[in-house]
Amino acid sequence: MSTSALIVVDMLNPYGHQDAGLLTASVERTIEPLRRLLERARERDDVRLLYVNDNYGDFTADRDDLVRRAMDGERPDLVEPILPPDDCDFLAKVRHSAFYGTALEYLLSREGVEEVILAGQVTEQCVLYSALDAYVRHFKIKVVRDAVAHIHPDLGFAALRMMDLNMRAKIVPAAQCL
Repeated sequence: MSTSALIVVDMLNPYGHQDAGLLTASVERTIEPLRRLLERARERDDVRLLYVNDNYGDFTADRDDLVRRAMDGERPDLVEPILPPDDCDFLAKVRHSAFYGTALEYLLSREGVEEVILAGQVTEQCVLYSALDAYVRHFKIKVVRDAVAHIHPDLGFAALRMMDLNMRAKIVPAAQCL
C-alpha cells in the first residue's frame, strides 16, 4: 500500500498551442527537478507514481498516443526526460482537474493513499484545480514548487499562495519532497 501518490499533471504536451511560448520558458526550469523527483519516487515503496494527462479532446487517445504526440510536438526535449514509465498508472483527463471524469479518486482510495503530491503544468490552472479537488476529498496535499510550470508568473505565484492558504497545501522544493 502506498501512503502518498506523486501525480504528474499534463506533462505530455506537444507545445503547439497559443500559450506555448510563455509556458515552455517555465517548463524548462522544472524538468530537471521533476526528473530527479521521479527517480526518487520510483525508488520508494510508499509512493505511488501516477500520470494524469489531458487527452486534448481525443477520447480514443491512450498513453501511447499522448506520448507519441508529445514527442512529435514542438519540444520533445521537454517531454523525453519525464516520460511515464511503462509500469506506472496513467489516466487520461478531459478538463482541468486530475480528478474530474477520471478514476483517480477510486484508485487513490483503493490504495490507501492519504497524501497527494502534485507536479506538472499549469500551476494556475490544472495544478490548482487538482489541488482543490484533492482538498475537498480530504487528501493531504503537497505541491512541488520547482516542479510545477506556469504560463503567467504572477498567476502561478498566486495559485501557489492560494493552495497554501486555502487548501493547507505544503509548498515544497523537489529536493525536500521525498
